[in-house]
Amino acid sequence: MRDAYHDELDGLSRSMVEMTNLCGSAMSRATTALLDADLVLAESVIAADEEVDRLYREVEASAFDLLARQQPVASDLRTLVTSLRMVADLERMGDLALHVAKVARRRYPSSAVPPELRSTILQMGHAAEEIVAKAGSCIAGRDLTLAAELERDDDVMDELHRKLFSVILDDAWTGGVEAAIDITLAGRYSERFADHAVSVARRVVYLVTGERVVA
Repeated sequence: MRDAYHDELDGLSRSMVEMTNLCGSAMSRATTALLDADLVLAESVIAADEEVDRLYREVEASAFDLLARQQPVASDLRTLVTSLRMVADLERMGDLALHVAKVARRRYPSSAVPPELRSTILQMGHAAEEIVAKAGSCIAGRDLTLAAELERDDDVMDELHRKLFSVILDDAWTGGVEAAIDITLAGRYSERFADHAVSVARRVVYLVTGERVVA
């Protein structure tokens, strides 16, 4: 019975790693759709969010079931409670990728990204992919080194986010209000995507050490 119980606990981690893979793919494709005004790609991201939501519901239901049946204590209880919080972060990351895709869909057939910001948006997309991939590895291996790296990676994303605003708020900006709103939203979604990945990493640190990471 205990082996089956711990297999179920491990299954929660496997499902969350799968969610990080789905979220990374979604953000990658949403960024491409945003840059290239690719409506088909944007729609695929929006439709695929249901799989992230399905996994979220499964992990949540499994965790509550284990809490009720096994009445865990100590590290097992910490694992279940922390998993419930991590899976909520991951579900939100899926939503944020979906929101980027919706910006792309709203501006089709035009690209929502002015030429002068294409490089920055592309870099933000790449940063988001790298961050969520590390979050998945962090969950799978309970890797505290990767958790620390994620904090530094998030600093890169924050700097790119500030760069967007410096361009939009500059007197030389000629992109107009509509483009400024699109870029503000897309940039915020990417920046928050990274923040949730960092939150996941901090929860892994708590899971392993029992100590909370203070932002």
